[in-house]
Amino acid sequence: MARPSLSDLSEFAPGPETCGEIDIRIARDGTWFYHGSPIGRKPLVKLFASVLRRNSDGSYWLITPSERVRIQVDDAPFVAVAMTMTGEGRKARLSFVTNVDDTVNAGRDHPIRVAFDPATGEPAPYLMVRDGLEALISRPVYYELVAIGESRGAAYGVWSDGAFFSLGEAPCAS
Repeated sequence: MARPSLSDLSEFAPGPETCGEIDIRIARDGTWFYHGSPIGRKPLVKLFASVLRRNSDGSYWLITPSERVRIQVDDAPFVAVAMTMTGEGRKARLSFVTNVDDTVNAGRDHPIRVAFDPATGEPAPYLMVRDGLEALISRPVYYELVAIGESRGAAYGVWSDGAFFSLGEAPCAS
């Protein structure tokens, strides 16, 4: 895949100077790194997360009023680390908390999707947080989703805010 051009930022508002790429990387587990070292100050990570944007070509950018820099993201920029459920069935609401303390209610504007590794079949569940930025749903939280899921035809999934989200195929009856 061709690397996106630094000048291909037409979807972002004009103004900030493009400063190229900075050695910031977000690992699959949600850890932010600067020059290979973890950023240990959560308030700084939360500040960076608040200015994070994703271009339609899939590149990730930190955009401030004065500059924009591209960063690397291994998978999704956030991780859903906790979930609570209120209500039941079609009236359920699933609320997720991310590693940067954002709370997101799954629903039509914040869908859950599950990608499956073609080689292993292993699921990789995601939650839309905002503006094309997703959270990888952590394994323990995914297990919670599976535990509350239900079959709906050939699909197995969960309800939240009136929307059904498939987690995969429904188990076969024995």
